[in-house]
Amino acid sequence: MPTKTYVQTTINGEQVEFLCEPRQSLLECLRDILHLTGTKEGCNDGNCGACTVNMDGRIVCSCLVLGVEANGKEIGTIEGVATPKGLHPLQLAFLEGAALQCGICTPGFIVASKALLEQNPRPTEQEIRFWLANNLCRCTGYDKIVRAVMDAANRMEAAKR
Repeated sequence: MPTKTYVQTTINGEQVEFLCEPRQSLLECLRDILHLTGTKEGCNDGNCGACTVNMDGRIVCSCLVLGVEANGKEIGTIEGVATPKGLHPLQLAFLEGAALQCGICTPGFIVASKALLEQNPRPTEQEIRFWLANNLCRCTGYDKIVRAVMDAANRMEAAKR
């Protein structure tokens, strides 16, 4: 009989406590225990990036991280990207640029792109493509996604002026 482990973490800026089995992935904890279903399950083996979250400033595939490893960490999910003021420029650029179709991969792309723009506010097209190499889209193709990230970078830079 598996025993549950107490986990205390910060998710999208809020302190969160939960119990999970030691074998449960962070993805399972987010979706099944905390009901944060914006993070999607794709391949469940770290190849598609649909479950990408930010963990202490690094993007990770939450299907490859155990829930117990979130203890004491800061986790950022797609639910934390928008603010009460509105959608993040990345979300707006994805919507306006039609950089999504079925939507399974979109949260992972946005979380990964947000991390990129936090580290490099003016990435080149090549840097964006390299950064997003672990995120797969089977519907839309990558040109619209790359253009959306570039558009968001321009919007964010213009907002600073």
